[in-house]
Amino acid sequence: MNELKIKNVRIAADGYDSEKLFQVLVSDGKIAEIAPEIKTAAAENIDGGGLLLMPGLIDMSCKICEAGFENNANIITVTDSAVAGGFTTLVCSPNTQPCIDTKSVVEYIFSKVEEYSPINIQLYGSITKNCAGEEIAEMGEMISRGVIALSDGGTSIKNAGILRHVMLYSKKFGVPLVTRCADPDLCAGGCINRGYYSTKLGLQGCPCEAEDCIVSRNLVISKYTDAKIHITKVSTGGSVHHICDAKKRGVKATADTCPHYFTRSEAEAENYNTIAKVDPPLRTQNDINIIIEGLRNGTIDVISSGHTPATKETKDMEFENASYGVSSLETALPVTFTALVKNNDFTPLDIVKKMSSNPAKILGLTSKGEIAVGKDADLIIIDDKKTFKVNAAEFVSRAKYSLYDGEELYGRPVLTVCGGKVLLNKLK
Repeated sequence: MNELKIKNVRIAADGYDSEKLFQVLVSDGKIAEIAPEIKTAAAENIDGGGLLLMPGLIDMSCKICEAGFENNANIITVTDSAVAGGFTTLVCSPNTQPCIDTKSVVEYIFSKVEEYSPINIQLYGSITKNCAGEEIAEMGEMISRGVIALSDGGTSIKNAGILRHVMLYSKKFGVPLVTRCADPDLCAGGCINRGYYSTKLGLQGCPCEAEDCIVSRNLVISKYTDAKIHITKVSTGGSVHHICDAKKRGVKATADTCPHYFTRSEAEAENYNTIAKVDPPLRTQNDINIIIEGLRNGTIDVISSGHTPATKETKDMEFENASYGVSSLETALPVTFTALVKNNDFTPLDIVKKMSSNPAKILGLTSKGEIAVGKDADLIIIDDKKTFKVNAAEFVSRAKYSLYDGEELYGRPVLTVCGGKVLLNKLK
């Protein structure tokens, strides 16, 4: 039996006093025992130094790579970046090359993942062929091959009739529909939030209503079809209000946002800073305040990384021509922990729910997202006691830039364990 004992840790999980020290025994990839003291010997022992133990993070909004799965290095790089950030499960957006829109592509990608990734990589199946929004893809066959949800791949489905048909069809399989909400006509050419800074910089703006109206439409269709819907990358206060109202009316809706949408505003684009060019765009301080309240009251269920890697070279050009993208797998947890726990009134357990437990529940990953006997030994230890300085040049990711470069943050992962295997250990 493969056994690992993690000692001297505080546990961020329901039923545990996070100020008391525990030990955790891992056997054959599962959590075998949790107690103040475990007498069973283990082949490998790790002293957590009184730091915080959390379940491994689950990312519901991550673009694995630009080039696609035909390049094995992409899987290796994103895996290493995820491990450094405490993510043990990634769910890949379907807009890869090749697009995840047939059962054969699903099988192909899973074969690559099995060969090259030591962490869990799950897949979204595309709703339409080539993520084009026009012809419905082989959804049932992809689900039978292992995709855990259906997604529009980051592009809103313009045709409401197609969306309604897909919602009705998805009910047969009990999987959620993950939708990115942006009206393409209202957003056309927009590369920054429409408002003060778009006017000041002379840039085409993308208005908040471009997101709000599609969120509202999708929630209405979900109500009448009784289908599960997940709104991803929420960036506006209006969207939060729509989702809150829908939940009160019994709509089967969940939602996620990303750390940059509750920590950074449109002001980051000052001086044509292309690092701040993301999709959807950064909004106003008022939107930030409403998103934080939505996280607090449960309107927003999940915090995802929003990792969309673009190279530094494609960022270093005129704002209109620069790539959209954010490098965030390695900063998502520390940014969240610092903003919400250290500088706000959230608890570590709140972060566990937003970044691990709730994603697991939404996606049906029943063996993940918890620290409990019998669950998968996907675990991380974070340093919640002292800060570290973000240095984007040292990122494992090829996207070596960050909105937080040079900042002092709490909550850096110092141990990452996936399936009982130690993938990162900075405690030595």
